[in-house]
Amino acid sequence: MSATAATPNTAASVDNPIHHHNALGCWSEFARNISGEWDGFGADFTFDGKPIELPENVVPNAYRDWEVKVFDWQTQCPTLAQPDNSSALYKLIKLLPTVGCEADAATRFTVDERIIGGQDNMVSAFAYQSNGCYTAVWSTQKVGSSRVLELEHCLIDPRDKESRVRIIQIMGVDEKKGLVLKNIKVFVEQWYGPFRNGDQLGGCAIRDSAFATTQALAGSQVSGMWQRSNSIASFQDSPNSILQQLVKVDGVEKLVRDEKHLVLLPKNLWSSVKETEDGEKIWCEVGWVLEAGKSITSKCIFSRNSELKEIVTSSETSSPGSGV
Repeated sequence: MSATAATPNTAASVDNPIHHHNALGCWSEFARNISGEWDGFGADFTFDGKPIELPENVVPNAYRDWEVKVFDWQTQCPTLAQPDNSSALYKLIKLLPTVGCEADAATRFTVDERIIGGQDNMVSAFAYQSNGCYTAVWSTQKVGSSRVLELEHCLIDPRDKESRVRIIQIMGVDEKKGLVLKNIKVFVEQWYGPFRNGDQLGGCAIRDSAFATTQALAGSQVSGMWQRSNSIASFQDSPNSILQQLVKVDGVEKLVRDEKHLVLLPKNLWSSVKETEDGEKIWCEVGWVLEAGKSITSKCIFSRNSELKEIVTSSETSSPGSGV
């Protein structure tokens, strides 16, 4: 699956020098925080959160002989962002599983390169924060099938800038049903050095391990009353600005989250796709519970006809008496 190109543009408006300067400063800091070698593990899940086994043809015979099921890819994600021209690229590299130390797992199975900004831009919408968090909308197409969107949510642990998760919601675009969740991809990654284009593998130095079949998040940890502060990038009012800075808005929003629309995932992660009560918007949201009563979220808000309106990232705390 490869992303379709979109007309490149930048987030800053040259008509507003102050905004232009602030946006470039934010992007420059974002570039520093996102660039480098990110190694870890990745897994695919069904639309209701069940882990999907790796294809049989990539699993070593020893695992099959021992009747061991394999659900996780070992991955590399070398990333390089240019601080002065609002462009970036990364490669998602899946490595063939091996028996023994991950340092031996150097055989690449697939390499998926993504380019953000510049003349070769591949992203439909990209919202970013200086800390390295971002949300990207990739428009993709499978042969013989309808249009597919990949909603990529990259969340950085605010307590540890070298630890991040990427949750990708694969959405089918149906003319009658609108956006429909097809499946979910999760990558749990650690930064282990400057950008080297994936030439060196973190191997056994990686601080994470396979996670697909570990305990999923309990619904009680994310449901209940919450309050959150938001940062927003509006794409409805700026249809030609593909790259946008997430700008913090004043005030605190209160919400009640129930378990009905939640897909609970390992590593304290969750996904949710739901319509607003008036049926005019669709929210595609993911979250990461950092500790009891504290979480970070990323949300893409679409109109009923599947056009992106806003991207919102939030820092959340449970409200007193919520039971979270």
